[in-house]
Amino acid sequence: MFGVVFPEHSFPLDMSAFSQIDPLHWLLDISSLAGEAYHSVKEVCVFLLSPGSLPAGKALAVYAQPPSGPFLFCGALHASRPSALLRLPWPDHADAGPVPAGSSAKIGVSIEDLAALPAMADAGKEEVAAKVALRVGENLFNFMQSFCGVDGNRLVVPMDILDRWFKKFQERASKDPGYLKGFGL
Repeated sequence: MFGVVFPEHSFPLDMSAFSQIDPLHWLLDISSLAGEAYHSVKEVCVFLLSPGSLPAGKALAVYAQPPSGPFLFCGALHASRPSALLRLPWPDHADAGPVPAGSSAKIGVSIEDLAALPAMADAGKEEVAAKVALRVGENLFNFMQSFCGVDGNRLVVPMDILDRWFKKFQERASKDPGYLKGFGL
């Protein structure tokens, strides 16, 4: 019915690599691919193996579960979208901490009603956007902090600080294509 590839981490795997929980749910333990470094597996390519793989009105939903965390929706496949490259929404490596004994990251796949999925379709995008906004804000704050002075209980920064930061940000992004990826894009 479906297959997956973890870019730079695996060969194509069919659904037999997953443990089938019931007729509509499958689970794959990521530790077989990356051990405790599950956060290094950033994407999964999921594909349907044949046009008639799913019944009408159904979709193949994909979820990621960090160790000891909840399942997070990544995306879905259906007849008009038979494959997708999905970002895995792991927590930041620094925030994740050590992997508790006996737990590991997992990928879950389930067959669900297509009509039920659109409400969840933007959940992953909103989380990525929030993470990017936070990291850009941290970058700006750190830049401003290096130029600020103190006046009583106020921070004082030069008037052109935003222009200087934005120019530096644009220059770095144009010189290093990987720079923006560090912000979660």
